[in-house]
Amino acid sequence: MGQFQVGDSTLEVDEDGFIQEPDQWNKDVANALALTEGVEDMSDEHWKLVNYLREYYMEFGVAPMIRKLCKATGFKLKKVYELFPSGPAKGACKVAGLPKPTGCV
Repeated sequence: MGQFQVGDSTLEVDEDGFIQEPDQWNKDVANALALTEGVEDMSDEHWKLVNYLREYYMEFGVAPMIRKLCKATGFKLKKVYELFPSGPAKGACKVAGLPKPTGCV
């Protein structure tokens, strides 16, 4: 386990930089994690994706499949990759403060 510093907070992260306690997530954490994924500025589209991922995770305990993510947000897969170049699992889920997905997101 590693550590990730955001302001005055230190968060535990796994070897891929995913925070281990989703409850410690907030917008400052999201912005800091976004920088590690090459996202300099979180737009409304970024937040739409991140908020959907968080809401789905809080309800079902897992990240949604990519097809469901695209349908619910209205974004085509190409757009998801434009927003998060490292992809929906590595980039978007990481920024959303979710655990590293085990399946296909």
